[in-house]
Amino acid sequence: MNAPVVPLSRLQPTAAPASPDSACIAYVMKGFPRLSETFIANEIYLLEQMGLRLRLFSIKREDEPKVHPVVRAIRAPLQYLPKATSLSGSFLPGWLVRNFPNFAGAHLRVASRHPVRYLSVLGSALAMSWRYRRGPTTLRKVFVKEFLQAGHIAAEVMKDASVTHLHGHFCHGVTTVTWFASRLTGLPFSFTAHAKDIYQAELNPGDLLERKLGAATFVATCTSANAEVLKSRSPDARVVHTIYHGLDTEYFAPVKGNGRDMPMILSVGRFVEKKGFEHLVDACHILKRAGLRFGCLIVGEPGDAYDSVREQIARLDLGDCIRLRSAVTQDQLREIYRQARTFALPCQVMEDGDRDGIPNVLAEAMAMGLPVVSTPISGIPELIDDGEHGLLVAPRNPAALADALRRILTDDALHQRLSANGRARICARFDSRRTTLALRDLFVRQLQREEVIA
Repeated sequence: MNAPVVPLSRLQPTAAPASPDSACIAYVMKGFPRLSETFIANEIYLLEQMGLRLRLFSIKREDEPKVHPVVRAIRAPLQYLPKATSLSGSFLPGWLVRNFPNFAGAHLRVASRHPVRYLSVLGSALAMSWRYRRGPTTLRKVFVKEFLQAGHIAAEVMKDASVTHLHGHFCHGVTTVTWFASRLTGLPFSFTAHAKDIYQAELNPGDLLERKLGAATFVATCTSANAEVLKSRSPDARVVHTIYHGLDTEYFAPVKGNGRDMPMILSVGRFVEKKGFEHLVDACHILKRAGLRFGCLIVGEPGDAYDSVREQIARLDLGDCIRLRSAVTQDQLREIYRQARTFALPCQVMEDGDRDGIPNVLAEAMAMGLPVVSTPISGIPELIDDGEHGLLVAPRNPAALADALRRILTDDALHQRLSANGRARICARFDSRRTTLALRDLFVRQLQREEVIA
């Protein structure tokens, strides 16, 4: 199946489209393409469709067995950085001996062209290793690694005069690399902040996030809840913009009837604790004991919670009604949505701050006309008004989750109302033709500003 294409005639741009011969934006990502980060691939594809020129840098090479069809439709050149080994358990001098040769040529080119700038950024990386140290004398060595990676990007960008702006996805390590590359090249940068990268202090120790917010030309984030947190930590709240991860509401559209005799509860996400799958399994146990006929399918990449969820299913003797399936491509997932009766994702906030923002799969399910059950954490209440666009239950409450699922599975009128209202909410607030336009306009204004300055 080909990637869903958004006709340019329906994009209704609010600013002059960028010319194909205009400036280029360097997109920096931790890994690309990732099956779990469909929103980034869709964003890149749509920005291209809207006339922006992009160049992609991926810090890691992903070897996932599947890719979403939209990835093959992206025209932007993709470059992987040289592989760098893990710093964990390594002494920095020995690590540098093993890894610096992979980056030496790039750093020599940057240092020879801008020696003062190069030494300044190197000094900053070393100072940050001490300033944000883990203990009284334990350096945070990762900044040295990120400086090496930034030097490679900077060298490539300096060879391409069309690149006039840098943008990082996720506000922890990737944005540090992007920031260093920005300083090495003298080009401005921006970044997108998502969820745990904002809230987990370990990912941005001390005042590091505040410093990034102060250095960036603009910051995008995917929920208003995130935006309020970022604005409270930014020296200038005006740089922070809420831009939802949109989706193609024509591609994700309802179909009549699913052809299944037994109603299916669907859940999708990586098998990690913040998704709350263990509570969904407990809720299914409650429903089974109550005599309700249903099936449950959980689809996602294996994570650190996968084995415990599988063992929980076996312990509760739920193998006849709960199935686990590995991650699938977007077009395959759309077909699975069509087979479901309802969608559940009982997200929770972890003790270290890790959480979801607005899970894309919730929005996709709603766009497909599936009534959803979730929890009122993070940006989820921006997606769902309880009882209107779906049902919200307290996190870590399997009984409440079971009751909400039972209501949707047995009450046709409630099912129909939540289905229609959920679809309407997505079309009104989360259509990618609108959300990605907002991001494109930020880039266009920045590129126009840079052209005036130049």
